[in-house]
Amino acid sequence: MSELSDIIQQHHDIVFFGGAGVSTESGIPDFRSSTGLYTTHSGGKYPPEYLLSHTCFTMKTAEFYDFYRRNMLYADVKPNAAHLALAKLEAAGRLRAVVTQNIDGLHQRAGSKNVIELHGSVHRNCCQTCDANYGLDFILHTEGVPHCPACGGIVKPDVVLYEETLNSEDIGAAVDHISRAEVLIVGGTSLNVYPAASLVQYYRGDYLVLINKSATPCDASANLVIHDSLGRVLQEACASVGPPG
Repeated sequence: MSELSDIIQQHHDIVFFGGAGVSTESGIPDFRSSTGLYTTHSGGKYPPEYLLSHTCFTMKTAEFYDFYRRNMLYADVKPNAAHLALAKLEAAGRLRAVVTQNIDGLHQRAGSKNVIELHGSVHRNCCQTCDANYGLDFILHTEGVPHCPACGGIVKPDVVLYEETLNSEDIGAAVDHISRAEVLIVGGTSLNVYPAASLVQYYRGDYLVLINKSATPCDASANLVIHDSLGRVLQEACASVGPPG
């Protein structure tokens, strides 16, 4: 922990790359752990991978939204210690960007400004017919398939579903930040979800730090590996952080 604190204190061009494990301490389940979404919903009529696919949204839109509302929307959760620590690092001028695979918007709620959302956000929703935009409350306060009040078109969440490609501008921004970072902190991700996991290969900086409760494929190539609670680690490591000297 002291080594991580020293690394943070000595650098001012840090990028954080995170996954579902960043938000589990806020009460949002991950996907692939023993208590994750894919495990707890494996016995249903359709597997979660199908229910969160472009095909399901197109062909069985009602079933998509039933699953999506019950399992992907957590309007009452709050940022945890990890989100708050990263926002503190950015405010201190040390963290350049957060690259996240999460769609919950908790980094922004914690105060982070430069957040690249590789998989989109539940807080953005768009009419497929007239391109009108709606927030999360609109989805939460509709039933069944949400239709645009302006034109009657179907409203789709701005999240990347299975069978869809990541936004090229977001990928480009993530690659740019990661490739120029002095320090890359990777946290709360198994690094098994592609193409997002492949972004680590663009890192050329001084310190690759991995913080995750379980091992990842990149552990052997990292400068520092911590298998512990991400929130506790970041909170402690950033406790005395100040602006760059």
